[in-house]
Amino acid sequence: MFEQNYDVLPRHVLCVLGSGLDLRTVEEVVGRVGGSGFTVDRDTFRQVHDPRMPRSFAACLMDDSFDESDEEAVEMHDSVVYVLSPPMPQHIAFNPRRHVLVGEEHGYKLPGGAWSEVIDVSRRTLEVAGALLRSGAMAVKNESSGLAHGRDRWLFLADRAAEATDWVGLAVVLFDAWVKRPLASGNLLSSCGMHLLGAPDVELEVDWPTLERPSGQQVGNAVALMDDLALYLLAEDRAMTISDGEGFRLSPDGPRWVLERHPCHDYDEESFHFNPYGYWRLTPDGPPTTVPADPPVLPRG
Repeated sequence: MFEQNYDVLPRHVLCVLGSGLDLRTVEEVVGRVGGSGFTVDRDTFRQVHDPRMPRSFAACLMDDSFDESDEEAVEMHDSVVYVLSPPMPQHIAFNPRRHVLVGEEHGYKLPGGAWSEVIDVSRRTLEVAGALLRSGAMAVKNESSGLAHGRDRWLFLADRAAEATDWVGLAVVLFDAWVKRPLASGNLLSSCGMHLLGAPDVELEVDWPTLERPSGQQVGNAVALMDDLALYLLAEDRAMTISDGEGFRLSPDGPRWVLERHPCHDYDEESFHFNPYGYWRLTPDGPPTTVPADPPVLPRG
């Protein structure tokens, strides 16, 4: 049985690279844009090239947003700084629409309570990433989900978050910004980063003829299915009442997947990747089920 671990408070940890980064400038930008609770780790600030960074950033890429200029920036950096968001509170149960408040200063509605604070911290963290890139930083990755985008992609996502007019639209942008998928272990695919949005991550059992070399279409279809469930968790009232053994379909006549809640098993509680909300795992109902060839198209950034 799944039991939520309330002692773990997720937080964003950004690794920021630059050339000649000035610590006081970074702290000014982080304080001004992030606001209360955001800090710069002075102890780990280094004005030196870190030869581990090219491989580290390469391992964190999920899409094709990293271009030649981004690769060159990582290769040529001479400064490394880490930015930490405030720890984010947990809520007792995953209930995204417990209350609704109007966030007039941002022009969109947010649910109240702890989930509101989680979404707001994740929004501010994205704003900080964009502001640092506009103030001289060259590359950013999120250590809490192991995800890096190229500079233009970060700025695009930061702009989209700033322009969001409703909290569901904002949640979709933050999902694109912070959630990495798919991570593979045998026939199990998973996401990482939903804890930064106050929700469980998603796992999917796949039935591919060749697990070592699935086709691009197979991977894309699997990710689309995982995304559908993840965004369902963030956007739908029904998500708060899901229980083990219930089914999930992309369409009324589509294959049925069984939902099971599991604790976070890939990371220990000290890891920034640890998700205290656990995972919802999609398992084929009955005989092995292939991921549908044409899943619905969701709004993507």
